[in-house]
Amino acid sequence: MRNLNFRHLHYFWAVAKEGHLTRVAEQLHLSQSALSAQIRALESYLGQPLFDRIDRRLKLTQFGATVLDYADSIFTLGQELMATVRAGDGRTLQELRIGAVATLSRNFLENLLRPLLADKDLRLSVVSGSIEELLERLRVHQLDVVFANRPAVIDARHPWRCQRIARQTVCVVGPPRSKGEAFQIPKDLSGQALVVPGPSSDIRSHFDLWCEKCGVNVNIYAEVDDMALLRLLARDSGALAVVPEVVVQDEMRSGQLLKYGTVPHVFESFYAITAQRRSPPNVLRRLLGCKRAKG
Repeated sequence: MRNLNFRHLHYFWAVAKEGHLTRVAEQLHLSQSALSAQIRALESYLGQPLFDRIDRRLKLTQFGATVLDYADSIFTLGQELMATVRAGDGRTLQELRIGAVATLSRNFLENLLRPLLADKDLRLSVVSGSIEELLERLRVHQLDVVFANRPAVIDARHPWRCQRIARQTVCVVGPPRSKGEAFQIPKDLSGQALVVPGPSSDIRSHFDLWCEKCGVNVNIYAEVDDMALLRLLARDSGALAVVPEVVVQDEMRSGQLLKYGTVPHVFESFYAITAQRRSPPNVLRRLLGCKRAKG
């Protein structure tokens, strides 16, 4: 048999992943007819159809799904090779490509990366997005690590390495109070206007359970998923805020906000999620190797 044409296989892989012939043709700077011809050539070589063509839509055949599994392994490994080369192993300049979920505290991320900032031979690239978007980019080795405030779901198709690297206390903060004016948690929370994380947050669910257990009836002034906005509301709204301490560390240090107390048994955990790779970047091994989960 002739050797497999990997260009044809790559075209098939791109179309199968995108699910749209026209978009892939535009991305590859090919005409749609030329791309179709390349895929038909692969089907002819393999002896079986890869797609069912239904109303101008492409649907993988069972055989096509099997070929896609092999193509995934081949091209993902190739992307890992290029990621290793770009990471600078054996070179002077290294690169670390980081994904950070949009709800992650930027203070936490900056604290985490601070030991690397003095390294002039390192190039950092940081992108934000949803956990789903970032994990897909991690899967194809466009990112080296994803930092998140919830663990990744691990299964046979996504065997992530998920390491908890820190756990932060959650506190109640607000405007400075008069000296000697004590605030007792949970008693004094009842009826207070509160800025809290949104319903999808683990912090919020744990805080709600704690309030229910303690018999606290809270008055929700605002609920916010984005930690940067929650920080601003905590600083400027005049309401109390339930927030991980790291989020408002600068405001507490400057005296703009006062810590009224810590919410017992409520924490935010932070995770480093990586793909299984033969050779992770040295700088990533160094960064994660010195981290220990707190609490």
